[in-house]
Formats: sequence, C-alpha cells, structure tokens
Amino acid sequence: MSEERPAPRLAVLIDADNASARIADSLFEEIATIGVANLRRIYGDFSGTRLKGWADILQVHAIMPHQSFAYTTGKNASDIALVIDAMDLLHGGRFDAFCLVSSDSDFTRLAARIREQGLAVYGFGEEKTPASFRQACTRFIYTGNLSPEAPRQSEPEKPDTRPASAKQHPSKAVPLIRTAIAQLDDENGWVRLGSIGQRLAALQSDFDSRTYGSAKLVDLVEKAGAFDVQRNNSGIYVRQKLEPVPATATTSTAKPRAGGRL
Repeated sequence: MSEERPAPRLAVLIDADNASARIADSLFEEIATIGVANLRRIYGDFSGTRLKGWADILQVHAIMPHQSFAYTTGKNASDIALVIDAMDLLHGGRFDAFCLVSSDSDFTRLAARIREQGLAVYGFGEEKTPASFRQACTRFIYTGNLSPEAPRQSEPEKPDTRPASAKQHPSKAVPLIRTAIAQLDDENGWVRLGSIGQRLAALQSDFDSRTYGSAKLVDLVEKAGAFDVQRNNSGIYVRQKLEPVPATATTSTAKPRAGGRL
C-alpha cells in the first residue's frame, strides 16, 4: 500500500499595501487547497491607520507582521523587505512552494527567480495585476474569484456593492479549451478532464473556471456548449463536439438545364 504524499509546505508572503484584509478568510481557504501554509508573513507600515484592517485580523490567521517604516516618500520599504525574506527562505530549502499575495508587477522578477529554482509560485491579486507578474507565476488566482466582497482597484477599505469580478461568458473559454484538447487529443478524441485542467494551467497561468461563472472546470465545459462530456467509472472525459457531415453531391437531386443533358 503506497503512502499518502505529504501536502506541499507553503511560504505565504503578503504585500499589505496591495491586498485588502477583506479577502483574508477566502484567501487562506484557497491556500489550504494547495498545501499547508507553514509560514505566514505580511509586510507594510502598520504604524498608521491605513492597514488597520489587516492589523485587526493578524492573530485570527496567525500572520506574522513585518513592520516597514516609510522613511522616504516614493520608496517602498515593505517590498524590499518581502523580497529579501523570500530569497532567504528560498535558499533555506524548507518550503516546496511560495504564495505571493500582491497586484504589484514589481514582484515579477521574484516570482521568476523562485521558479528558476524549481519551486512553484502561486500569485494572488486583483484583475488589474499586470500580465508580467501573472505569467511569471506557476498559477495566478484572481482575488475577485475568492470572495464576493473582495475590493476592486484603488478602494481597498471602502465598501463596494458591485460584483468583485466581472464574470465572462463561458463561450469565451472555448478557444483555450479547444487548444488544450488539441494538444492532448488521442485517436478517439476523448481526453481526461484532469489532463485538460493541467494543460490549461500551463497555457495560461491565470485560467480559472470561476472567472467564467463556474465553480468547477466540468461545469464550465458543459456550459460552453462546444464539447461532449462523458462520465464513467474511470473518470470524466471531454472531446470537441463532432460537426455534422455536410450533404454530398451524390445525395442531391440534379435537374437538367434547358437544352442540356445530365
């Protein structure tokens, strides 16, 4: 009997200046699906009231705050502290993956450097996060998909009654899913759903079925309307819907033209 593989050990590093405390509960619920958050640190200037939302819940989620005073205007000391700690943790060899919680493109090189070392990087940020940071991560998860109360853009502490994430229609995901299936296609055309999910993550780091209003990938595939889904004892399989065969000339009725012959 094979032993159960231990859950990945995660280092969670939060940029308090670019993440709202209102996502904390759903953030750590999502992280729990990835592995065990053995280390939880947050970086920012907690001497004022701007980060009070985070300060009030640090103990609830066992997050260790790292105070970074803003000695100079325009210089982000907390970003520098986060990067220094990340490199120390990387070379310490105690973790299997990193979770970087920020919408700041300044962490693009950090994410790339961690991946160069062979570790996975899970990014968490708003829809406004630049593509450079999103693509540098192994997987990027929009905080708007985590909680309906997640804030948007530049109003982290103000209540927002609008949807946290503008959901796209399932049909928008069809081209990407087709590409994934085409890369995995076998002679019968059927591909295991799990394999499609892995390929989608490789093709687009920020792919998430929740972006298209579907809790699970199989729900998205079925709603998209362009695929056949088959369930059996061995799992769930998907293939592109077969196009109807067009009528051929042999099945049509031809009429002779006036003065001519068939």
